[in-house]
Amino acid sequence: MNEKLSRTSALAARHTALGSSLEDWNGMGTAWTYNTDPNDEHDAVREAAGMFDMSPLKKMFVRGPDAAATLDHLTTRDISKITPGKAAYLCVLTDTGGIADDAIVSNNGGDEWMIVHGSGDTMALLEASAEGRDVQIEFTDDLHDLSVQGPKALEILDAHCDISLSNLAYFEHAPAALFGYPCRISRTGYSGERGYEIFANASVIEDIWDKLVAAGVVPCSFTALDKVRIEAGLLFYGYDMTEDNTPWEVGLGFTVSTTKGDFRGKEAVLAARGKEAISNVCLDIAHSDMVAGGEALTLDGQEVGLINSPCYSHRLGKSLALAHVKPSAETGVSLRVVCDGIVTTAKVVAMPIYDPTKARTHA
Repeated sequence: MNEKLSRTSALAARHTALGSSLEDWNGMGTAWTYNTDPNDEHDAVREAAGMFDMSPLKKMFVRGPDAAATLDHLTTRDISKITPGKAAYLCVLTDTGGIADDAIVSNNGGDEWMIVHGSGDTMALLEASAEGRDVQIEFTDDLHDLSVQGPKALEILDAHCDISLSNLAYFEHAPAALFGYPCRISRTGYSGERGYEIFANASVIEDIWDKLVAAGVVPCSFTALDKVRIEAGLLFYGYDMTEDNTPWEVGLGFTVSTTKGDFRGKEAVLAARGKEAISNVCLDIAHSDMVAGGEALTLDGQEVGLINSPCYSHRLGKSLALAHVKPSAETGVSLRVVCDGIVTTAKVVAMPIYDPTKARTHA
């Protein structure tokens, strides 16, 4: 295992048995590849049910009388609208209005909240927002996160759960017992499919994994995750958004409350609205394979953008990418791209390219 890894998933042995070398993401060994074909994993998510170990995401509990006020200062959403049993996707900003991270905040009730985030600065900024407030913050790696995604996810999970998951609406969550083990199940995910995230402690997560495999859920690597999330137009912090981007530039303006009270970066982010330097777009690239990423995009000889997240979708028969382009490069425009020594074109297409009405996630 990579010596730099500071965090360990209780599922590490399951991943290595499937051929993963536990590559580093967010300080934890992560299954970027298995011995299985990522296209088969992709098919499982789109046609049946696949699961991803999302435990490298960082989980914190925020508790106490001032927990909501702390999160309201930290994030772009109006926290008062997230009632017990609900969750929301949101941004965490820098003082200058750039995106420091993206996260999901869940209201567990009783002045307890959970925030789940990736590789950005949420932890440090949360601690800063908590200063002088009656609030306790607990970071936990004991709590693991299994994401079960696909059209058969509900049927499989419901057969082994003590609550009716069909009653959970999109971005709702509830405590439950799965295969008899205590957990919290959230109707969220990162795939463009109806799916659920299972939050359970390390002591039971291996048995839950094994029982899900026995029930027909296919273990999936992060290579497959990239395919499904790019098709669905879902962003990955550090690639598709950074501190250099405002939410308005990357399609996350819907997460910004313009009416709530003060929050970090509020003045700067509201002032930046309408002054976007780039747009986040999906590209359909005239190429028979995945491009490397990082390629410059030009229009009429002028550089207008950069490819951030590429993949090849065998299901759509397309080389796709998420890219940042100047706002002048509108949908339908054809851009020039040089990839692997090949000069070709990339068309800006409507996003998401898969299930554009999001009927599958919201069903």
